[in-house]
Amino acid sequence: MSEEFVLNSGDCAAKCIKKRHLCSKKVRAECVQERLSVLQPYQASFIQLAKDYDALKFGEFTLKSGRVSPYFFNAGVLCSGSALAQLGRCYADCIVASGLEFDILFGPAYKGIPLAAVTAAALFEHHGIDTPFAYNRKEKKAHGEGGQLVGAPLAGRVLIIDDVMTAGTAASEVIEMIVEAGASPVGIAIGLDRQEAVHGALSAGQSLSARYGLQVLSIVTFADLVAHLASDSRTTSDLRTAMADYRERYGAKQEAGDDS
Repeated sequence: MSEEFVLNSGDCAAKCIKKRHLCSKKVRAECVQERLSVLQPYQASFIQLAKDYDALKFGEFTLKSGRVSPYFFNAGVLCSGSALAQLGRCYADCIVASGLEFDILFGPAYKGIPLAAVTAAALFEHHGIDTPFAYNRKEKKAHGEGGQLVGAPLAGRVLIIDDVMTAGTAASEVIEMIVEAGASPVGIAIGLDRQEAVHGALSAGQSLSARYGLQVLSIVTFADLVAHLASDSRTTSDLRTAMADYRERYGAKQEAGDDS
């Protein structure tokens, strides 16, 4: 093989890589625009609610994993009657829109407990769906009614309600608890899916779906947040860059509906 051919081949490969990079950026931009046009009312309401109560913050935050994130979500600060009512409706609207069939809601201790309660209330108030709910204690109770599970009997198809998913470790423990109780977990509804790669190229949601065969519902995803920021003229270029860099470094590579 001639040296000239090798050099030309190298030039060709470099051009192809550059072309794929440019195409990737173009596809991502198109995906953002597409998400802007299809953002559902409950998603827009959720993002605005989170911003109003500082549940969604932007800056530099060190996560439990050690990753430094340009944003942070904490559902715990949504602690007023108004905030909880709005939050419950966002969950309820998301669940109904998914079409997922279930028999009972389950709220993992601790944040999942009020989330399951307000979601059950919102499902009845806004959709006429009267759904029982249950939750667990962190430690088994040795007196009174005893045990670790509280609320409605845990049976049939269970939909887990939680706030955010990053690694999915806690969710796996809850799923095992439900299975041990003789019920069938069919889905997890969360406020925010960070869509971070935690199992190879897969996100926690993808990994849980593959492992347990359940459906992961999220009111919003990281991609939705990026789309929202792109539509907000107040978003600084530094924040846009930080979010893009974070996705490039830690984002799951095979999110459903995202081929970028």
